[in-house]
Parts: sequence; C-alpha cells; structure tokens
Amino acid sequence: MTTTEPRPTAAASETLVREFFDAYRRQDLDTMTDLCADNADFSYVPYEVWGKQRVLRGDGKVKTVGKTIWTGLVNSFPDLTNTVHTVDANDAGDVVVTCDIGGTQHLAWGMAEPRGKAFSEPHLFVFHVDDAGEIDRISAYWDGAGINRQLGHLEVD
Repeated sequence: MTTTEPRPTAAASETLVREFFDAYRRQDLDTMTDLCADNADFSYVPYEVWGKQRVLRGDGKVKTVGKTIWTGLVNSFPDLTNTVHTVDANDAGDVVVTCDIGGTQHLAWGMAEPRGKAFSEPHLFVFHVDDAGEIDRISAYWDGAGINRQLGHLEVD
C-alpha cells in the first residue's frame, strides 16, 4: 500500500508565491527559480523582442527563458521591484497575483534605449503549484505599450 502526500492547500500555495515575489524584490533570481519545478512552464504573454531575422517571445521554461528575461530586467533596471496588491489561491494550486512592477532604466531593454526614466506598470500573474509544492507554471500579462511610453520609447511598428 502506498501513501500519497496531500496536495498543498490554498494557503500553502499562496505562501509559496509570496516567497517568489519576496525573492523578486530582492532580485534573488536563484531563489525565484528554486521555488519552481525543474520543468516549470513560463509565459510572459506580451513579451517580444524583435531581432534582425526573428522575434523572440517570452514562452518556454522558467529555468531557461524565464531566468534569462529576469536577468535582463535586473541588469537594465537595477532598482527593479514589485508591489503585490492581491494574491488569490485555491486548493487546486491556482494562484492569481495582481502587482505593480517598476524600476529605473539604466541599460537598453528590448528596443527602448536607456533614458534614465522609470516605469511602474500593473501586472497580472497566474501561477500553478503542483502536488509537490513547487511552482510548475507562470504566466504574466501587462501593457507593454504603457511601459514603453513611460520609458520614452514611442516608436511604432
């Protein structure tokens, strides 16, 4: 006879995701990724960077695409931070977070040249916490045009 551990409660999932945002505020990318399953899915829906021959999108795995994007953000916005407004979790492992993310630009980010301007933009995150108590999916949504306006990048395709 085998026993299975009960899946994490809504409260446990909420605590895990709050730990993620605490690490994000500290810019502790290793802790952010350590809170995630090895093969956790990642989707920053509005994220895209235009290259000469292709468009890079924010879809893949947390420990590859996600960590790369977070590293670029921290490098470009050394004071990058977040303010969490709401965290709603259920016993199925779904956690929805509303927050503001912002910082002052010091290096180029995507197509936005550094002008020393700051941004603060509302974000919606949707997480899933698996039965082992690890984040196994992160999706995020925001207004990329709003960020570009705040940074003074007004070029339109």
